[in-house]
Parts: sequence; C-alpha cells; structure tokens
Amino acid sequence: MARRSHAFVAALLLIPATTQAAEPGTVAIPKAVLALEGCWLGRGSVMGKPVTLTIRAQPVALDAMLALDVESSALADANDRYAAHLIFGGTDKPHPITGFWADSFGGAFTAVGEGESRPDGFDIGYAYPDATFVNRWRIDGAQLTWEIVARDGANAEKAFASYTLRRTTCTPA
Repeated sequence: MARRSHAFVAALLLIPATTQAAEPGTVAIPKAVLALEGCWLGRGSVMGKPVTLTIRAQPVALDAMLALDVESSALADANDRYAAHLIFGGTDKPHPITGFWADSFGGAFTAVGEGESRPDGFDIGYAYPDATFVNRWRIDGAQLTWEIVARDGANAEKAFASYTLRRTTCTPA
C-alpha cells in the first residue's frame, strides 16, 4: 500500500503545472485590474500629508490573481513609512472584482473587498467597522490615479488619500 501511495504522489508531481491551473472559462484577473501590471512611481497625499509612492504589480497564483506591493514615505520625514500588500482577482458574482488588503498596521486591519470594472479602471470597497474605504483606480496611458475615500453609513464620502503615478521600469525584486 505504501508503495502505491508513493507512486501516486510521484505521478502527481510529473503532471505539468499548466494542467493544475484554473479550468478554462473560469474568471481570473479582470482586464481592468490586469492593466495595473508592472511598476509605478508617484506622489500623493494621505489625510493631507504629502507622500511618495511606489507600486509593483505582478500576477501570482498561476496567474489567477494580481498582487500589488505598495510602499510610501512622507515627504517631510523619510522614516514615516507605510506598506501594503493588495491582492485582486475575479468572480462570476455581481461584483466581479474581489480583493484583499493587508498593510503595515498588522493583521487587525486586513479587509476583503468587492468591486466592479469601469471603462477607465475599476472601483473596489473594503468594509471596516467605521467606514467603507472605496478605492478608485484609473489608468490613462502611462498615468495611474488612485483615490481612496471613506464612505460612512449614510453614503457620505470624505477624501482619505489621492495619488498620481507614472509607469516606470521595474527593478529586479
């Protein structure tokens, strides 16, 4: 019996990785999200504080998801740093973009998001106890704008962060 299970495991290891990927026709990375692939550099503000920002976006999980690594630092104090890891994918549900937000504030501040494509990008919202943080991603050629607003229970929006970035060459990871 042990010999059979070892043979089965060995056979599984010989199956090409492409046969283990998502089935054809399943939803993976929506085109509006995939447009973020690559590297971006820019500036913006978070709650009125000017910052510099870099983004590296690349497919992960056998190209079924797009992962973004975001790093920023305050212009007034380079030691005032922030980092986030965002993951985007797709679904057949009414809100076809899904996401996950994790950042340098730690595990207590992670969130799952839902969103939709638009002709010029996509919107995705992350529900937190005090507000839903709506992220609006817009791409126009080599320029990316990313706006975040906090939407309260009455649907009133308050600006939280806004960035303007330009596509740049990715440096080796």
